[in-house]
Amino acid sequence: MTNTSDKDRVVIFDTTLRDGEQSPGATMTHNEKLEIAGLLDDMGVDIIEAGFPIASEGDFNAVSEIAKNSRNSRICGLARAKTGDIDRCWEAIKHAEKNRIHTFIGTSPLHRAIPNLSMDEMADVIHQTVTHARNLCDNVQWSPMDATRTEWDYLCRVIEIAIKAGASTINIPDTVGYTAPMESAELIKKLIETVPGADDVIFATHCHNDLGMATANSLAAVAGGARQIECTINGLGERAGNTALEEVVMALKVRNDIMPWHTGIDTKKIMHISRRVAAVSGFAVQFNKAIVGKNAFAHESGIHQDGMLKNAETFEIMRPADVGLSGTSLPLGKHSGRAALRDKLNTLGFEVGDNQLKDVFVRFKELADRKKEVFDDDIIALMRTGTDDDDHLQLVSMKVVCGTGGPAESTIEMEVDGQDVTATAEGDGPVDATFKAIREIHPNTAQLQLYQVQAVTAGTDAQATVSVRLEEDGIIATGESANTDTVVASAKAYISALNRLIVRRGKVGEGADTREISYKDIT
Repeated sequence: MTNTSDKDRVVIFDTTLRDGEQSPGATMTHNEKLEIAGLLDDMGVDIIEAGFPIASEGDFNAVSEIAKNSRNSRICGLARAKTGDIDRCWEAIKHAEKNRIHTFIGTSPLHRAIPNLSMDEMADVIHQTVTHARNLCDNVQWSPMDATRTEWDYLCRVIEIAIKAGASTINIPDTVGYTAPMESAELIKKLIETVPGADDVIFATHCHNDLGMATANSLAAVAGGARQIECTINGLGERAGNTALEEVVMALKVRNDIMPWHTGIDTKKIMHISRRVAAVSGFAVQFNKAIVGKNAFAHESGIHQDGMLKNAETFEIMRPADVGLSGTSLPLGKHSGRAALRDKLNTLGFEVGDNQLKDVFVRFKELADRKKEVFDDDIIALMRTGTDDDDHLQLVSMKVVCGTGGPAESTIEMEVDGQDVTATAEGDGPVDATFKAIREIHPNTAQLQLYQVQAVTAGTDAQATVSVRLEEDGIIATGESANTDTVVASAKAYISALNRLIVRRGKVGEGADTREISYKDIT
């Protein structure tokens, strides 16, 4: 039952471990589900829908274990309108200090047709199953699946039945993401005004994102009187997903002038749990996703970067620290301006005057036109070498022989400080042989931390982008190259990383011969 002091409190019901895991390919292991549940519990989520216990033995065990380990959150399990489902659900959640049975049935004409039940027959099933759940657990939630496409009179009728049978939370699912915000608000408002006993229960909203309106529909439902939002981390869920927890929580926090409601979520933990869910589910967060996307606090446009450097509030309505980030990112690219470049140079330890900045900016723009993003190593190379032609190590030519007849062999010709040097090496495949030949020419003990190949386009003639990351005594340098020949791209990326490592070490002075540099002597 709600009371006056709770009218501005929105309960957060997270279903990442149930609806979120139903995303095709997003299945989590037992230990992963326990880890995410622990993070949700620690973050302050009111209710965790831990799973669907009847679905499998694994799901039952996970829900049961989560129930035993929960410290703060109420642990909920899902059950169909069947006594067997409800009994199994109770067995899984009964160990929790605070628990809930969530039972549901599809009430729209389309869903009634599946079990071939008449309106009266379905009403009887609802009464019996909600009563059974209430006899087991003192906290019962009931959902009319596809509520937003259920006839108005029938929806009111079955909600009244569920309330009388003992449900304390009535969830109104927009199961197929069909509703618009104004409809969402009006539906909740009318139900509260119309259904007998509605004042004694909490109305909840569960919105899917098929039309991209899940978060808007959820917030509109709260404006209509709902006081529980069902959501998932990163908006994970069936088809296009659900309302994203991070979006509704931050919207309520940022716009409390027009949405005077609040939650108990520790927002500083949002980014961490977002990244963990992305990692364990295998569903990467899109770069431009609100709140938790890589670009949410990144500014590349010169106008935006200049404004951010002067006053962050010009282009950010919340602080990165509010969601657990250390700060704003100003990635450099072709849209960046002089202010951002100067700021980056200062960060990297380069103090430049106006005339030098003009010269560097011209070369920076030329580079940015060829690359999607310009990284710190690129800027250091610009300042150190001026142009790519000044690299101390350059590939002149290469020839690789490989196949089933024996080990691969690579012959490399390189220009080292103006001198042509050639070496041949064998290896376990063409790339290994090539890297060994390069080390023959330029001995080094740098460790290969990353070797990654990505096709830019489809087809056998696709250009491959190769990324190489080297590490030596704590100094890291990266190299990248693109070519329709993957082995050539690999050689150029490796050489590029070596050049950057030399620059970052600062060991190449005027007239020095890079072949005399011993990496083990670098401190």
